[in-house]
Amino acid sequence: MTVRNNRAWLFVLPALLVLALNAFIPFITVVNYSVQDILPGLNPIWVGLENYQIVLQDALFRGAFVRQLGFSFLILVIEIPLGVAIAMALPKRSWLATASLVALGLPLLIPWNVVGIIWRVFTRSDLGLVPLFFNAVGYQYDVALNPVDAYWTVVVMDVWHWTPLVVLLCYAGLNSIPDAYYQAAEIDGASRWRTFLYVTLPRLRSVLTIAILLRFMDSFRIYSEVFMLTGGGPGTTTTFLSDVLVRKAVGGFEFGYAAALSLVYFLVILIISYVFFLVLTHVGTGTRSTQAGAQTSVE
Repeated sequence: MTVRNNRAWLFVLPALLVLALNAFIPFITVVNYSVQDILPGLNPIWVGLENYQIVLQDALFRGAFVRQLGFSFLILVIEIPLGVAIAMALPKRSWLATASLVALGLPLLIPWNVVGIIWRVFTRSDLGLVPLFFNAVGYQYDVALNPVDAYWTVVVMDVWHWTPLVVLLCYAGLNSIPDAYYQAAEIDGASRWRTFLYVTLPRLRSVLTIAILLRFMDSFRIYSEVFMLTGGGPGTTTTFLSDVLVRKAVGGFEFGYAAALSLVYFLVILIISYVFFLVLTHVGTGTRSTQAGAQTSVE
């Protein structure tokens, strides 16, 4: 019988307690606000679930929610395959690999609001490089007035900012795959595509699960970059859930509505992330079972 030594938890427990308190107190405060009508200078009024009903019936919330889902899934479709492709194209274990990783990681070091300012300068009609390029090919680019330009500029900005995170995760995962797997695939005469499909991809499953969950949750929290670049416009083209929340809480002082919206926001992210996790785990388990069955039949 194996006896486990759990003394290490004694060192982690104080940090976990501090984090739990820091998370629990704001969470309970938000829950309390969500069931009250709160206006500055007046006593709170108990309204029960009325704020939640208002949120779910609000056309601004529903539009931002659909827009947010589309944006988040589009980001995943672009950044995950692109990150895997770039990671596979990078050299391995050399000074060039180190220099490439450092260069790719630079966007991750830039604060979110600064990213928005940088791209705002890039897209200015009077001195930006992006309008200059499009004008050279005969297209009238205007991020302030054209909804298509604004939306896809936000998408490209997010891809530029966060794809390096996927690259770094995938690069670490690729380097952890033993060379023996690739040697066996080469001996069996497997093509590059089949080697990627049956050797590389299954062993990147854990890394890709982390990358997908991180990018999905981060994309749902996007605010500073879009606020600095487009301000949520033109119209509501780039108005996402975070922007609606800030407008209600900071601009409109609708603290009860904002608290209810933030809890709905939290539950949406939690549920969809959990579904992602279940699906990815199920796919990974099914892949391992298929491989094990194939190996048994060959033996």
